[in-house]
Amino acid sequence: MTFIENPLGQQDIVQNKSVTNRSKGLVALKPEEITQVQPQKVNLTLRSGEPQSFELKFKRAEDYPIDLYYLMDLSYSMKDDLENVKNLGTSLMEEMQKITSDFRIGFGSFVEKTVMPYISTTPAKLLNPCTGDQNCTSPFSYKNVLPLTSDGNMFNNLVGVQQISGNLDSPEGGFDAIMQVAVCGEQIGWRNVTRLLVFSTDAGFHFAGDGKLGGIVLPNDGKCHLENNVYTMSHYYDYPSIAHLVQKLSDNNIQTIFAVTGDFQPVYQVHFNISITSKGCPNNGKPEIIKVRPLGFTEEVEITLNFICECDCHHQRIENSPDCHFGNGTYECGACRCKDGRVGRKCECSSNDVATEDMDRTCRKDNGTDICSNNGECVCGTCECKTRENPEERYSGQFCECDNFNCDRSGNKLCGGHGKCVCRKCVCDPMWNGTACDCSLDQSTCLAKNKQICNGRGRCECGTCKCDDPKFQGSTCEMCPTCPGVCAEHKDCVECRAFGTGEKKETCQKECSYFTLFKVKSREKLPQPNDGAYPIGHCKERDANDCWMYYTYSVTNNTENVVYVLEEPDCPTGPDIIPIVAGVVAGIVLIGLALLLIWKLLMIIHDRREFAKFEKEKMNAKWDTGENPIYKSAVTTVVNPKYEGK
Repeated sequence: MTFIENPLGQQDIVQNKSVTNRSKGLVALKPEEITQVQPQKVNLTLRSGEPQSFELKFKRAEDYPIDLYYLMDLSYSMKDDLENVKNLGTSLMEEMQKITSDFRIGFGSFVEKTVMPYISTTPAKLLNPCTGDQNCTSPFSYKNVLPLTSDGNMFNNLVGVQQISGNLDSPEGGFDAIMQVAVCGEQIGWRNVTRLLVFSTDAGFHFAGDGKLGGIVLPNDGKCHLENNVYTMSHYYDYPSIAHLVQKLSDNNIQTIFAVTGDFQPVYQVHFNISITSKGCPNNGKPEIIKVRPLGFTEEVEITLNFICECDCHHQRIENSPDCHFGNGTYECGACRCKDGRVGRKCECSSNDVATEDMDRTCRKDNGTDICSNNGECVCGTCECKTRENPEERYSGQFCECDNFNCDRSGNKLCGGHGKCVCRKCVCDPMWNGTACDCSLDQSTCLAKNKQICNGRGRCECGTCKCDDPKFQGSTCEMCPTCPGVCAEHKDCVECRAFGTGEKKETCQKECSYFTLFKVKSREKLPQPNDGAYPIGHCKERDANDCWMYYTYSVTNNTENVVYVLEEPDCPTGPDIIPIVAGVVAGIVLIGLALLLIWKLLMIIHDRREFAKFEKEKMNAKWDTGENPIYKSAVTTVVNPKYEGK
């Protein structure tokens, strides 16, 4: 170890003047006396592949013309925060008027693309996307509600009357709205002054590529598509990418402020942590200077980069060293740097001899055909392994058969991030196992509340419970869907404690004192699953009076059983006799009339058929024209035989 040098990078803050804090109305400062970026000058010494990081702070000075556009999320997830957001908009206007005397403010809102699967496209949901009796506005992508104006009262009124809308997924379509705010300068009313965009939301965001879920594959064109102050092409263009959005905001000199809930604050944070990594040494080896500047400002951070390209031992090199095959190289830092025309670890070979068959034979593993495993060159009978672009990735071994980057991965991390890759096999850290070091040997994640491994119903494998009996489920085999439910198990005790009825009303005090009972006036006041740090079960059971009881059952972190119950059970109302009797009588009368009409119709059809049959037979009848055999005429004709017709 005493012969190993390991120079590390370092950083030096040369100039670190604090950002200026002052209020409107105080003594004016000259521009050169105002500091908005901290630090101002940094020297970094970089070693290849080793990052150096420092924090950059930015705070703007006060009392300057400002255009501020307030962009508000009106998706259903903002329901709980809507009043806070409305108050935030009003407070923003009031506070900004204290900061600068030349101030204009505008307002817009967004929800999501108006196609499936981002919203429900059924006609009813397009009119009111919320459930129950909640009155919500129709979903939309982005609306420019109020262009930039100095009329603070109009802003307050419009913000105060906004209504929640609704969508189906958690990320919102805020990037569509930001893009339109950035590129629709005429409709928004941006002036050539400092432009601020306040983006208020409680969720993450969709970005480029997410539009494929709704069959939208055309990339965002970065152009204005507002008609009557409404974004009309959300169904046609995909969401913009982050880089595209940054470009458009930069081109239009707009600075974004993210007003988000605490859970999503890290996603939108505005302190910057700058990390710089050198991928190699510059050809001239001289220091280089880079500058970082906030959008729309002339102040900047000057960063001087120095590079560690050699170790100190290079200064102690021995030229023409006998350790390098009779002086054929310079011995430095424990290795030979050969003269032109010489190769090999000790410069023992001529470059004209490196391709001979005899030398190549020693570079083939197990008499194979591949020289140096195709990962290097045979130099003077010895494998010289290739170098890779990433200095952290290396080939190694006598025949370059090993490397430290082709091991199994887990979670897109080499050896799962819990081991080292040695000759294409993972060597795991303590408490980890598996070919990709992705199997944790820590059994604490399998401990149930009763301190048993998997509740005694399974085994812990790789930090996850594998239940012995398939009827048990859950992270610690605590759930049993086919076992008697929690609701049914505690029903009788909840009924007797809350209403004094049920099978256990006589033994209630003795058998049902194992939980703490709280009564609430409405179902909305019952605890919700996400309200606490422990699971909450919602129950609906019938009591002795055939009424519905609503209650929740949970076990706190202190192992205390807690029940919240609706103070009035939901009892079904008795039937209304009069409408029932009237309905039966009306039904009988209508059925009788219908039967009479049917009978009459059948009789008419029958009579018409008989009449038609009679007419047909009448037409086909044939009468015999022969004489009656008993008929004798009263006229007798006698012919005179002597009569000759004369």
